[in-house]
Amino acid sequence: MLAYCGLDCEKCEAFIATLENDDALRAKVAKEWSETYLIPVKPEDINCTGCVSDKVKSFYCERLCKIRRCAQGRDLRTCADCDWFPCEDLNEVFRFAPHARVLLESLRQK
Repeated sequence: MLAYCGLDCEKCEAFIATLENDDALRAKVAKEWSETYLIPVKPEDINCTGCVSDKVKSFYCERLCKIRRCAQGRDLRTCADCDWFPCEDLNEVFRFAPHARVLLESLRQK
């Protein structure tokens, strides 16, 4: 369950909360995201079946993620397939998730 940016959706707490129907985890994630993104996030907003899934997404993935919108608009499987890899937005992700860069770079070599 790989996001366009190389993050593993199965490790995302929003994904886990959805999969396990865990309202306590939803509340925790909502609080953290509200503080991180400086916008109000309610626990009921924390429902996500993964970045590339055609089902429900978290508010961030659905509405705010520039990388997801870009990759979908270019009909990419992941950002590794993009001619502009890595772009400025993707480099922002890599700052807090260097493992995503390693994974996408390995996909580019295939």
